[in-house]
Formats: sequence, structure tokens, C-alpha cells
Amino acid sequence: MRRRLAGISLLGVLALTSAACGSGGGGGGTPEAEGPVTITMWTRAATQAQSERLVEAYNSSHKNIQVKLTVIPTDNYQPRIAAAAGAKQLPDVFASDVIFVPNYTSQGLFADITDKIAKLPFKDGLAPSHMKLGTLDGHQYTIPHTLDLSVWFWNKDLYEKAGLDPEKGPKTLKEFAQQATTIQEKLGKDGKVHGTFFGGNCGGCYVFTFWPSVWAAGGQVMNPEGTTSLNDQPAMTDVFKIWRGLYENKVTGPTAKEEQGPTWTGFFPKGEIGVMPMPSTTLGLMPKDMKIGVTPIAGPDGGESTFVGGDSVGISSTSEHPDQAWDFLSWTVSDDAQIEVMAKNKDVLARTDLADNKYSAEDPRVVMINSLVAKGQTPYALRFGQTFNDPQGPWLRLAREAVFGDASKIPQLNAEITKSLQQ
Repeated sequence: MRRRLAGISLLGVLALTSAACGSGGGGGGTPEAEGPVTITMWTRAATQAQSERLVEAYNSSHKNIQVKLTVIPTDNYQPRIAAAAGAKQLPDVFASDVIFVPNYTSQGLFADITDKIAKLPFKDGLAPSHMKLGTLDGHQYTIPHTLDLSVWFWNKDLYEKAGLDPEKGPKTLKEFAQQATTIQEKLGKDGKVHGTFFGGNCGGCYVFTFWPSVWAAGGQVMNPEGTTSLNDQPAMTDVFKIWRGLYENKVTGPTAKEEQGPTWTGFFPKGEIGVMPMPSTTLGLMPKDMKIGVTPIAGPDGGESTFVGGDSVGISSTSEHPDQAWDFLSWTVSDDAQIEVMAKNKDVLARTDLADNKYSAEDPRVVMINSLVAKGQTPYALRFGQTFNDPQGPWLRLAREAVFGDASKIPQLNAEITKSLQQ
């Protein structure tokens, strides 16, 4: 979500003759015993590291089924999927930014794996927001692949230098603003340290970091069908007002207004930011000697939530090896893969029932992040990309007016978002 995505719709692009195929095979026999078979998998570069670890671990522990992984640049991924689907040349397995899964399922690109998922003993523990977006008309087509959550990071050393309690991060968005302001006032005179930062010219950054405050306050940004925007309601405008105040008081850093996304997470690891929303996956990439606190994103007066991003994965509807593909997919969400591959590398787990495991237990921050999977949300909209991620889309115009420009334009721009969602 933190990258600029084109959000290309498949509607009108694909000429598929089949709707979502049956259950993708149906079984009979043990796929591992029927090999040798090589199945193909595509993933976008944004999730390359996690995908490679899973594929490597599976290939080293399975004899008759092997997975050949192709990593495609993130910005090229949707066009490649569209072209391959139109030519009926999709790989056996492909992952997708979870936001775009409803678009793919509605076009019949994934095989129906409802019956297969039902047989998993831990099916109720699979990340609920990912499972929701992979479900269409009561049928399930994908499972979680990689997860990335939005959380608040704070720099404990900067807090201490500014006279704040380094062990107490913000519990409300108002506290977040107060603490960021204190950092700016106490430490920002030389221009090297800033209270907070955000991607002010990046639609995906806004939804990833601002919307959880709306959810934490009990509000919503869209109707359940993803066809009506609610971004002109108090739950959202109250969040905008707080961030606008931070910008107007020069607490956000001089480049926040023009930050388009690629570098918005790069300032915190340098020790230049007091407190800011960050992707949970960056925790393991922080300097080893940096003292970092992590806490859920809250609403203006409390609550907690997160944007559950990342990728889901499914079997293509044209796969000739659906049983072997399922053998791999089901293994990726097994105890062994989730703990020994994902948790071992501090990745967010695809299963809520494994949130507190032997690896995450070593770091309470990781346990907290894993626990948020069950509390967070992933918004549903078939036209999400065009509306919210596209730099030319209506959402970015609304967000920028709300934070930097003329807030009286919010109702008009919100109507444009609804129009885009309904096209």
C-alpha cells in the first residue's frame, strides 16, 4: 500500500470464457506422491523476500513437487497479470496485493478453493481481513500470503531527550500530535529532527496510515460494498484536522507535503523522526542499536486498529496442476512454515492462532503486531486502485485539500470518489 500503484482494472481488458473454476482439482491421492511436478508462481517485488523464503523452504523439504518462482516489478505486476489472463497463460499460483483480489476473483482468475480451505484444521485462524477479500458470493479463492500492518513507531532516545517518557507511546491520535509537537519544539531547532512525518502526496500512504484512526474511532471510510465514500464524515475529517494542525505548526518536516511514497519510510531509521506511522515489516530492518517503541494506531480519543495490507495468494483458474499447487499453498500457512519461516524472520503471521509463538515471544512488539491482524481492516472496493492509489485519482486530491489546502472542497471531492467507485 505504500507504493504508488496504477490500479489498472481488469474489467474490459480480459476476455475470459470461464468463470471461477470448480474447486481446482478435487483431490484423489496425495499430490506429493504423484510427482515429479514443477508448478509456477508469480509474485510482485514488494513481497519478494518472504516469497523466496517460503519457496526455498518448501522445495528443500519436498521431493516430487517443486515451485518455480518469478518475481515481477511491483509497478508492472497488474499489467502482466492482465496480459497473461487474456492469453490464458497465468502461472499455477499467483499472489496479489490483497486490495486487488476482489477484482481478480470477479474476473474468474482464481480457482475456487472453498472445499480445500474447509479441510484445514486451522481455517478459523487465517487472517480474517485477507479471507474476507478473497471471498466472492460465499466461495473462497485465496489465502493470506504475506501481511504488512500499519502501526506507530516512536524513537525512545528522542523521547528521552525531549523530556517525554520513552516507555510510553501515544494511546490516542491527540497524544500522538502532542508528543510529536514536543519533539519538534525541544529538538527541532537545528532542522535535523522533526516531530513526525507522512507521505503527503501519496494516496496509498494516506489510506495505510490515516484510515486506521477512523476505524479505531468506530467510523468507516466506505460502505461495505465499496461503492460509496464516507470520507466527508466527522470520523475522517477529525483525523485530517489533527494532521493539518501538525503540518501548519511545522511538526511534519519540510518535505512531507511533496512526499510521493518511495522514500516516506526512510527518515525514521535515520533517527530524525520522533513518532510516525510505519509499516510493521520495517521493524526487522531498523538499526540494531535503535530503541524503538511500537503501538497500535489509535483514533483521536483512543481505540486501536490497523490497515491489514500485504498479499493474498491463490491457484489460477487455468492451472493444470491444482492439487500440487494446493499442496504448496496449504503448506505455506502450516505451523511449520508460519513459525520456522515467517516468525523466525519477524514477519507478520498469516494466522491469528500463532500470534504468540516461540520466536515472537522474544519481542513483545512482534506479539503486539501479530495480535493486530485480528483487529485490523482491509477495505473492499472493486475500483480501489483507480480511486485511492492512482496519483491522478480523486482520493489524493481530497486528502491534499484536507491537509494542505481548502477543506471546504471535501464534500465535492468526496462525491467524486463515490462516482469513481461506482464506474
